[in-house]
Amino acid sequence: MESLSQMRSGSAARPEIVQLPDWLRRPIGRASELSTVQKIIKQRQIHTICEEGRCPNRSECYANKTASFLLMGPTCTRACAFCQVDKGHAPMPVDPEEPQKVAESVKLLGLKYVVLTSVARDDLPDHGAGWFVATMTALRSVSPDTQIELLTPDFWGGPNPVEKQRQRLRVIVVAKPTCFNHNVETVERLQDPVRRGAKYRRSLEVLRYVKELDATIPTKSGLMLGHGETEDELVQAMKDLRAVGCDRITLGQYMRPSLAHLPVQRYWTPEEFDQLGEIARGLGFSQVRSGPLVRSSYHAGEE
Repeated sequence: MESLSQMRSGSAARPEIVQLPDWLRRPIGRASELSTVQKIIKQRQIHTICEEGRCPNRSECYANKTASFLLMGPTCTRACAFCQVDKGHAPMPVDPEEPQKVAESVKLLGLKYVVLTSVARDDLPDHGAGWFVATMTALRSVSPDTQIELLTPDFWGGPNPVEKQRQRLRVIVVAKPTCFNHNVETVERLQDPVRRGAKYRRSLEVLRYVKELDATIPTKSGLMLGHGETEDELVQAMKDLRAVGCDRITLGQYMRPSLAHLPVQRYWTPEEFDQLGEIARGLGFSQVRSGPLVRSSYHAGEE
């Protein structure tokens, strides 16, 4: 089989391709599947990362009874250069009714698998760890059979940041999510320009510590391709994730949300994603989602 380097003829990082490749074009999906979810979340003034991030897979996920809710408002306290979520100004206070509103929405939509994620809320005393748990509790009270995956920030900050981070993670782990997800997002070399306010080794430590606290909870992480990473760097990142016990991985193409965001350095082909998926499986990941349009929650509820 051709290696990835052979597929791209040994080329280094390329300038951004203005014309979007055909494999990144897909129909928006059936309007009915989108409008039903959009109506419910708008009525309750809650947020989903599916909508805030304009995920290309949202209609497919909605049809499969899966959705990803964005907790604690739409404004992030960090400023990652790739992310479309609102940032750059102070976030609003959290809505005390949000956990119940999310729970009601899940029940109304009949969701079988839910991903709870959030903006970074470094302004909150526990950085939002307790809010994840409060939402899980509310959700389980009305829809006990719904599986809940958490996609969290790193919970880093404050005096004694290592101990504070571990306290926050312990709160999360005790609540026993179906899966714990924390994204490293990109390879180690590109962390500073891509993930402002986050660190590669710190994120690996989050995943390692969760697995140390409860080895029965599957852990998961994701990488965005297209920032100028190499094949060797991607393989090393996957090895680093396996070294801390990470069970599941997503690999997807970075797509520039606007001219204010980082430009795309390269569009990886579907064949290259397939090859990377094979490498990931060979490294021992129990669940691999690898493709240009894959995002953190894509087919999350499937084995």
